[in-house]
Amino acid sequence: MKKITLSLIAIALTTTSLLAQSVDQGRKFFYYQRYKSAKEQFEKTLAANPNNIDAVYWLGQTLLEDKTQPGAVQANVAAAKDLYQKTLTANGSAPLVLVGIGHIELLEGKTNEARQRFETAISLSKGKDINVLNAIGRANVDATAGDANYVIEKLVPATTAKGFNSADTWLILGDAYRKQVDGGAAVTAYQKALTMDPKLAAAKYKVGKIYLTQGNKEYFLPAFEESIALDPNYAPGIYELYYYYYYRDIEKAAGYFDKYLAVADQVPTNEYDRISILYARKKYPETISAAQQKITAEADKADPRYYKLIAYSYYDQNDSTNAKTWLDQYFTKQKTEGFVPMDYSFRAQVLAKFPGNEVEALKSYEQAINADTAMESKLKLMTEAGALAKKLGNRAEEAKWLGMVFRNDPKANNVDLYNYAFAHYQAKQYDSALVWFGKYKEKNPDDIVGHLWAARTNAAIDTTKEQGIAVPDYLKFIEVAKKADSVKYKGQIVSALFYLASYSNDVKKDKDAAIDYLRQVTFVDPANVDAPKFIEILSKPPAKQPAPKQTPATKPKTGGTGSKPPGK
Repeated sequence: MKKITLSLIAIALTTTSLLAQSVDQGRKFFYYQRYKSAKEQFEKTLAANPNNIDAVYWLGQTLLEDKTQPGAVQANVAAAKDLYQKTLTANGSAPLVLVGIGHIELLEGKTNEARQRFETAISLSKGKDINVLNAIGRANVDATAGDANYVIEKLVPATTAKGFNSADTWLILGDAYRKQVDGGAAVTAYQKALTMDPKLAAAKYKVGKIYLTQGNKEYFLPAFEESIALDPNYAPGIYELYYYYYYRDIEKAAGYFDKYLAVADQVPTNEYDRISILYARKKYPETISAAQQKITAEADKADPRYYKLIAYSYYDQNDSTNAKTWLDQYFTKQKTEGFVPMDYSFRAQVLAKFPGNEVEALKSYEQAINADTAMESKLKLMTEAGALAKKLGNRAEEAKWLGMVFRNDPKANNVDLYNYAFAHYQAKQYDSALVWFGKYKEKNPDDIVGHLWAARTNAAIDTTKEQGIAVPDYLKFIEVAKKADSVKYKGQIVSALFYLASYSNDVKKDKDAAIDYLRQVTFVDPANVDAPKFIEILSKPPAKQPAPKQTPATKPKTGGTGSKPPGK
């Protein structure tokens, strides 16, 4: 009997050990972002033991993270919620499940309810279970409504506790700092995670993501490369390199894609990427054919991006009509969360090919900018929108976009300021043009541009010259231009002098001043033939006016037939 009992205990221990290994394997798949494999592993564990709380929690997290099935995000959230709620009914005091429910509530915007779940979980685990604290951090980092400060408040003290050895905690803290847009603190946290686990590829990968957001390729490319050097199986790092080179070196990108496929789960999005490589290689008919085959075979379950890929292929062959047809279908079929900023900018470019769609095209650029998170790409989209507005002849809209570039770009320079002011001038928004040309003058008092265009703007306002408001800027422009290079700016100086001559003669009635400006023209441009002619005309004395012709009615009387003198 005793022997049988010992055997049963041994079997139980073995089963428990195997289940624990199964959860660990699932978490490893989760770490590599192999969500299909992770899901299968956790489901297998739960089939053997439905009350395995660790497996429940991580299956729910896997569902929340898995975005590999097109259009399945909402369904996955609903499945995770159902899983957590059912488990909570049977295990109401399981801290990890409480955190899982709180995670769902954060995603639903129920911040107060979520906070109560987290605090209850902390209380039940006496604030000492690092897995519970990490789960709370993970939930708040992931959900838009999550509180990064709360994560830092709860996790930082845990890093100083006796026996602390969780590199995951530092990864989550790094994510929390990143959510606060504190890149320096985030990088420090990721480095601490690497100190605890030198092979932690995710830490290097996350450092790369920070620099990617900043557009700093001197840092993000090495970080991604180092992530896969630390762990050649770390698929996320390989995919980032594939995506980066996709637009720059398609053959190199294809090589990274092959490496990615070797370590990643086989999911529908892989097939889309494979066909998109055909597009990048400019094999447009092959791209269209392959994408249409997928649409036909998978019908409503087909990845909506196939429609976009076909639209791009037609557009690059200068077939805007078919491009618009397929792109319209893409926008009809894609889920809201599936759109990326480039979708909207591409739509704007396509719409601009068809008269009458100008307003909608520019609106698409606004959607692209709102959807983007990286300032560098936002600025690129703003510049593209300005260029489109200029091409469409909508100078007021161009001024709006160039203004956004100037105000948001820390590297904005004099050219950007001039372009912004000039767009207002072209749009006949003269008051605004004067403001920004004025800014240019303040920043660059010895540069001719601000003075010249302030003068021209005032001249456009005062078309009769009666107000003389362009005169001060023209005078200052001439002073600055002569000092800088009278030969280089000869044409602009001559034009300004003629303006001042006209103003002096026609408005001020001051011929001497007008002649003086014209003589200055001859000094600046000796070959000018007009100035001497006008000088000659203005220098002539006024023509002598003939005496008024006397009529009988005005001729003085000298006697004769006139009236008799008085008294006669």
